[in-house]
Amino acid sequence: MTDKLTVSVLGTGIMGAAMARNLARAGHTVRAWNRSRDKAEPLATDGAHIADTPQDAVRGADVVLTMLYDGPAALDVMRQAAPGLRPGASWVQSTTAGIDAVGELAAFAREHDLVFFDAPVLGTRQPAEAGQLLVLAAGPADARNAVTPVLDAVGSRTVWTGEDGAAGTATRLKLVANSWVLAATNAVGEVLALSEALGVDPDGFFDAIAGGPLDMGYLRVKADLIRDGRLTPPQFAVTTAVKDARLIVEAGERGGVRLDVAAAGAERLARAAAQGHGDEDMAAAYYASFDGQPSD
Repeated sequence: MTDKLTVSVLGTGIMGAAMARNLARAGHTVRAWNRSRDKAEPLATDGAHIADTPQDAVRGADVVLTMLYDGPAALDVMRQAAPGLRPGASWVQSTTAGIDAVGELAAFAREHDLVFFDAPVLGTRQPAEAGQLLVLAAGPADARNAVTPVLDAVGSRTVWTGEDGAAGTATRLKLVANSWVLAATNAVGEVLALSEALGVDPDGFFDAIAGGPLDMGYLRVKADLIRDGRLTPPQFAVTTAVKDARLIVEAGERGGVRLDVAAAGAERLARAAAQGHGDEDMAAAYYASFDGQPSD
């Protein structure tokens, strides 16, 4: 197969738009669709063809890449796309869908003779825009060459977790990784909120841990977003973080373990969303520490 492919990108939010842009810049023919067309239209300046329907977007595509809100959304859009799907095409499913949903999506792929790849990604807006995502992928080894040019265009590295996308091994790893990311994000907000409550200058905390095992680049990056009021545009939105946190809790319950931190984190993120911060960066979970707005 040629390295230059026709790729359909379904879902052009923060992550999907960046992935579509990098695919176009890599020389692939990109057909993009989004439920809200206005989010897809800017991609036309990068050479992408904007489709009116999922069916139009996937017609004749070598690879279909889905980056939608959740598993049900991905299944709904693929059902709309079904009449245009080419038997034998590859489906790179990058939505963080949850374990149960992956099985349903893989079943759809079998019904429509698609080669299914469970391929969620690790990274936020900036690495997505730079084509530096970490791709976690599972799918048949003998079909990987068909999607390698796509994965290489959107990510800096691909970690293969298995040969059966339906088993959800990549999604399972994504949930484990996200459990750490979300716990760390919530902890950043609580550190700053507690500092405020106790009259402690946060810089004193950062100086105390500087260069030691407790220091983290991620801590400092998210803290700066909060302290500088740079929560929009989001790297990863609160509403999406709520969805992922709930998938993590459900996965733990499914496996017979209690994830108390993840459960509390999901509630905290949901509270921030209810306060009006849903479209801001997930670091805005900081505001969930306050009944109203924090004092200046």
